[in-house]
Amino acid sequence: MLIHSVYFWLKPSLTLAQRSHFSAEVRKLSAVRTIDKVYVGGPAPIAERSVTDRSFDVALTIVFRDGPAHDAYQVDPVHLAFVEGNKDSWVKVQVFDSEE
Repeated sequence: MLIHSVYFWLKPSLTLAQRSHFSAEVRKLSAVRTIDKVYVGGPAPIAERSVTDRSFDVALTIVFRDGPAHDAYQVDPVHLAFVEGNKDSWVKVQVFDSEE
């Protein structure tokens, strides 16, 4: 199993409606056939700890069965359209890939 975790920091100038639209666009990635599971959300409203980073705006976690499924996702037209259509919304993206 490969877990693809992506954290987005959106431009501060985006309106609430634009931020909601961005989250909806992220959810559309679930249409990619090589994805097993998708989770989308924001920072959890839990007590802060010294090891917790809640500075991001949107978190995307995707579970793939393996590396080739992840690689197919990277070139899938749905993913490429998401990046092209939304890259002007963020100031930073951080990706963490892990496997079990």
